[in-house]
Amino acid sequence: MKSLFALSFCVICFTSCAQKKQPLKGETEFQREINAEYKDATASPLKDKDRKKFEGLDFFKFDSTYVVIASFKRTPNEKVFKMKTTTDRTPEYVKYGVLNFSLKGENFTLNIYQNQGLIEKEGYEDYLFLPFLDETNGLESYGGGRYIDTRIPEGDTMVIDFNRAYNPYCAYNDKYSCPIVPRKNYLKTRIEAGVKAFDKH
Repeated sequence: MKSLFALSFCVICFTSCAQKKQPLKGETEFQREINAEYKDATASPLKDKDRKKFEGLDFFKFDSTYVVIASFKRTPNEKVFKMKTTTDRTPEYVKYGVLNFSLKGENFTLNIYQNQGLIEKEGYEDYLFLPFLDETNGLESYGGGRYIDTRIPEGDTMVIDFNRAYNPYCAYNDKYSCPIVPRKNYLKTRIEAGVKAFDKH
């Protein structure tokens, strides 16, 4: 409904819209969607001063090398634990499974988690959380690591698209409380995909 309204508005004032509205950056649907969200004052994690001059996040160029098929092994009977965050908030998670995959000839393992509070919300019952660290952190990408959102797979494999890796909200605004990536999810390689570090002016 919001997009229909925006479209109607631009039809009415086509000339001024065409002159003033700058298209947001993004070569993939994911990039365009996250840029639109961050520009939207009602959804953006950006500080007001950053959002007002926001033209789009910086991304690594899309690379299909970083779309991998991982074997997915469910880890039942795991105990619920409190995940550390950048504040004193400690949300409850459970290790839901283990992902094994090959990238550029090397084998890697990541733990994948389920937020016990989030699954109570409609639409998030099958939501899984994949945080990771890699060797671009603190250089091209955010020092605290990045996240990927995914869903419980039907079988014993899962597609991991590192091109959809995004920064914790803390990368943009220190008012947020963000899960700290567990050290076990450190990948000893460069993941040159997804969102890059945010350049705060």
